[in-house]
Amino acid sequence: MLHKVTLENILFLDIETVPEFPDYNELSDDKKELWAHKTQYQRKDEHTPEEFYERAGIWAEFGIIVCISVGYFTFKGNNRTFRVTSIHGEEKEILKEFKILLETHYESPYKLLCGHNAKEFDFPYIARRMIIHGISLPSKLNLFGKKPWEIPHLDTMELWKFGDYKHYTSLKLLTNILNIPSPKDDIDGSMVCHVFYKENDIDKIVTYCEKDVIAVAQVFLRLRGNEILDDSEIMHV
Repeated sequence: MLHKVTLENILFLDIETVPEFPDYNELSDDKKELWAHKTQYQRKDEHTPEEFYERAGIWAEFGIIVCISVGYFTFKGNNRTFRVTSIHGEEKEILKEFKILLETHYESPYKLLCGHNAKEFDFPYIARRMIIHGISLPSKLNLFGKKPWEIPHLDTMELWKFGDYKHYTSLKLLTNILNIPSPKDDIDGSMVCHVFYKENDIDKIVTYCEKDVIAVAQVFLRLRGNEILDDSEIMHV
């Protein structure tokens, strides 16, 4: 079935998120209480709500998006190019710009979005943050009333599961076992908060996010049985 999907019709994406505030003490008393309640299962008795706050970026109710990176294929004859670009800045502007991208170039029913674990994380996170900011959802993220086969989302982690719903495989592991070259990263996901708030280095985060978009595309190619991208085929725009 994957061979029936036209590569040019897929927008590959990844997001980077951080806690809404750099410090737990900036939360209102109500928000602190809600945070403690929201995370009590994950924390158990091992961490206080304050100690656990560095992970707040995982939840759309307590985090913000600082970067959305996207990639797409273009073809000229037998030559293919994978173009990668990023949106960053104030979160509301990021979301508005991303919505314009979807509605301008990916509105058609046959256009698809693809990410790794994106059905569980990226897609709902973007939709929730849009609603929080009062931004109406583009059709590609508005799933209400749609049948499963009408949802225009692909997920490389789901594709790798082959129906095994208990199975989680990280993007890093998947690229390793599929022999996809992965350049050494200066950071990993757990460091994004520190890099954003302490180092103020959004460029480092953008680079990391774009590498993940490329990795998702590479995994998708391998799942289709296609040749993976050579560095010369990747263009940052």
